[in-house]
Amino acid sequence: MPPSPENRQTAAPTPPAPPVDTESLATGAALSATGIDAPPDPDADPPGWQLDPAVVAVQRRTVRLLMLTQTFGSFGMGASASVGVLLVEDIVADEALAGLARTCLTLGAAALAIPLAALAVRRGRRISLGLAWVIGAVGAALLILAALTDSVALVVIGMALFGSGTAAGLQARFCAADLAVPARRGQTLSLVVWIGTLGSVVGPNLGIPGAWVSSILGLPELAGTFVIAATMLGLAALVTLVFLRPDPLRIAQSHVHHPAGTGQPSHTRSSLRHTLSVIWALPTARFALIAVVLSHTSMVSLMTMTPVHMDHSGSTITLVGLTISIHVIGMFAFAPLVGRASDRWGPVPVIVAGQIMFVLAAGAAIAAGPHWSPTALSLFLLGTGWSCGTVPGSVMLSSSVPSEIRTHTQGVVDASMNGVAALAALVAGPTYALVGFAGLGVMVLALAAVVLLAAVRFTAGRRSAPA
Repeated sequence: MPPSPENRQTAAPTPPAPPVDTESLATGAALSATGIDAPPDPDADPPGWQLDPAVVAVQRRTVRLLMLTQTFGSFGMGASASVGVLLVEDIVADEALAGLARTCLTLGAAALAIPLAALAVRRGRRISLGLAWVIGAVGAALLILAALTDSVALVVIGMALFGSGTAAGLQARFCAADLAVPARRGQTLSLVVWIGTLGSVVGPNLGIPGAWVSSILGLPELAGTFVIAATMLGLAALVTLVFLRPDPLRIAQSHVHHPAGTGQPSHTRSSLRHTLSVIWALPTARFALIAVVLSHTSMVSLMTMTPVHMDHSGSTITLVGLTISIHVIGMFAFAPLVGRASDRWGPVPVIVAGQIMFVLAAGAAIAAGPHWSPTALSLFLLGTGWSCGTVPGSVMLSSSVPSEIRTHTQGVVDASMNGVAALAALVAGPTYALVGFAGLGVMVLALAAVVLLAAVRFTAGRRSAPA
């Protein structure tokens, strides 16, 4: 007897299969190959430990100390952007090689970034930052000798070692975030970036005080600037080595998970290849790396040859220093606002705003010719674009990787941004010789376009991912 209609079972329709997130599958496979089972939570640290009163007290002390050392360090390093380039041009006497100073500076910073990060993992931030400032001071001393002897070899080695000061300043921003609450990392990191404004604005204008020091000591005119620089970097090293206790990274390491339950950071697995493979496997980290590296490259590409361009346009060394100071104000003065905006609205919109600044800076550079006003405007916009690209990008990258390789990742990003920027600085000299300042503006336009396209792709990938 056939079943009655009310007893007949009706098969439920099969629900459609959820869409396959191929990017997540690829990410998971890549992470598995590197020894990480799944994409990490952006705030992978155990929640709440940063709010412990003892940790808060150390964090406040650390930030205050970093603000002091950054002021000393930025004061000393500020000379590299103006006087350093002119020193190399005087010694080398070749316009196409005038970017050599910045190239050696950024190459030195790139070469030291990963070793300094590895040293920080093993010995803490105090030893790593202190050593970096010491090496920078030694580089400044070699530049004094280079000015005395007109030695190309000494100026190359001196600038490379002087670049350690750049590496120290970059690592300090991550040191400020070691104990910061995850939701406020951008604001905390940007505060240490911002405090360098005073030193970085005064630094490029050390030409006149440097000449006064030179006259007292009987040195060549440009050498006195590096006497001041060596003194400032030496003070930064002394304060760091004596007073950065307890070490913030050591405290952070004691609260985060490490492989095999050792309670210690993994040294063997955090190789350069391993760290890069993890960064590239995570879409957020990958986009952040592209944004930071190309934003820094855009800044260096145009700024490197600005002192030479202005010198050939008839500007005095005082006006060159003023222009670099305007540029530095754009880089650092608005950093707290950039960090707060990144924490509130997310890093991607701020990074996009930075690329728009680069486009405007490129336009001003293309139209500048020998005139000072559009050149100064271009350098100011270039600085604000750098801030909007590197501050949120650094926080985004640092927060998106597993905690056990976070410090190594910071070294990799600093090495990458300085390494690529060094290549850009090397290319900037011949480019300027061939097509002038406007040609460098076109380079900045192209780099900004790459980051904007990456932002569109990253945002589209996030929207298409299943909830």
